[in-house]
Formats: sequence, C-alpha cells, structure tokens
Amino acid sequence: MAGPSVFFLLMLYCLPVIGVFVIAFTDWQFGMATLSFVGLDNFREVIADEDFRSSLRNTAIYLLVVVPGTVSVGLFIALLIEGGKSCRSFYRAIHFLPFMATMSAMAIAWEALLHPTIGLVNQTLSAIGMPAANWLRDEHTVLLALAAIGIWQNLGFAMVLFLAGLKSIPKDIYDAADVDGADLWLDRLRTVTLPMLGPVSMFVVIVVALRAFASFDTVKVLTQGGPGHASEMLLYTLYRESFEYLRTGYGAAIAVVFLAIVVTLTLVQAHLMDRKVHYQ
Repeated sequence: MAGPSVFFLLMLYCLPVIGVFVIAFTDWQFGMATLSFVGLDNFREVIADEDFRSSLRNTAIYLLVVVPGTVSVGLFIALLIEGGKSCRSFYRAIHFLPFMATMSAMAIAWEALLHPTIGLVNQTLSAIGMPAANWLRDEHTVLLALAAIGIWQNLGFAMVLFLAGLKSIPKDIYDAADVDGADLWLDRLRTVTLPMLGPVSMFVVIVVALRAFASFDTVKVLTQGGPGHASEMLLYTLYRESFEYLRTGYGAAIAVVFLAIVVTLTLVQAHLMDRKVHYQ
C-alpha cells in the first residue's frame, strides 16, 4: 500500500538529489550532449571563488539579521495580540498575509516603496527631517533593506506559532508564579512564558533560518545580486552559474555545498537549542 508514496518520494526528492551529486563531479553544461568526470575540480573552484565567498558572507549576514528580528518581533506582536481584548482575528490575519503572499509580487511593491525619489519610505523620512537613501542601489544599505523585507515576510509565520504556543500554556502555571512572587509581567515572561515557549521557539528559529538561507525571490526581482555583488546570496549564485552562465556542473557543486551547510547548521542549531528547551 505504501508503494505509490515511496515511488513518488524517490522520483521527486531522492533521485534529483542523487542527480545533483553526480553532476557536481562532471563538467556538464546545460544543453550539452556529452560530459566528462572532473573529480573534485568543481569543489576546488567553489572554495577558491571570491564571488562564492562573497555570497556566503552576504547570506550569513542576512541570516543573522532576519532570524533574531523575526523571532523577537513575532513574539512581541503575539504577546500584544494575546493580551488584547478585541479584533484578535483581524490582527492575526493582517500580520499573516505577507507569509501567504507571492514574494515575487510583493518584491515589486517593495521596489516602489523603496524608490529613491518617489518611494513612500524616503518621502516619509524626508517629511520628518531624516536623510533619504538609495536603499537598493547602495552597497551599504541594500543587504539591510533585503533583511527588513525578509523579516516582514516571515513575521506572520512566527506570530501565529507563538500565539498557538501562548494558548497552550496552562493558566495554573501563571497562578503558581504569582504565588511565588512573580507578579510583574516581566517576571512572568522570564520565568514562565519564555521557558514554556521553548519547543515553539526552537521550531520557529529552525524554519525561519532555513527560509532565510534559501532567500532568492527578492534578490532576483529587486537587485540581481547588485550593486557589485553586495546583495548576492548563495541561491542566486547557484542560479546564475547554472542557468545564466550554463555551468551546470559548477552550479551542482554549489548546490551540494549549500545542502551540506544547511544540514549542518540545522543539526547544530537543533542540538544547541534542544538543551535549553523545557518541554511541557
């Protein structure tokens, strides 16, 4: 009975991964009828490639901004909604919409908002006396602008999960904390809420980190890796090498390195956070 499911699992997941691993050891170019094995040459080129190191560095910075920003702001909004008395469903829907929207379409809207002359962001800054910026064409601001969009996109996902986690905390625990002297909201947050949200927090951090690491749509639509590779991420480098330069073997090697980094970070992250999690 499990045969059809196993077949489609192999066809859609396992075989493509195996194919990428095989191609990574060849010099195959997209559309070519022949190929030859080159051993580890593609991986040596990846390690020595300055563009790859630049995209890896940009991805790490993006990750370090998006994950803490999404988790902290998502938890803050969840606490505000849970503590409110009215319009909870409305606020949940409003904050969750960006997660459900197509990021390519939303990127076009953000391009208009961040326009250097007629964009709403710069007009608002000018109105309050602050200097405007060319957010997507300045190498000093482009990565932070993309990170802000990434936080906005994942915010609803983190908020919904934190709301579910808050609702699962028994009220008896808060009552016991009050008896023990944790009568201030900050004390309850520190001694009850955050420890009890441990499993949810671990899941949110891992998923948001994976989504941030796999960022592609905003880079492709808004910056194409520019200016001067300042916003180029790993997936965009993989796409450019494989489908623009048609260096499929080299692109497959980048994909293998990307997969190895993602799996390693996920395992390390889960191990470190699991040691601090309090399960109910």
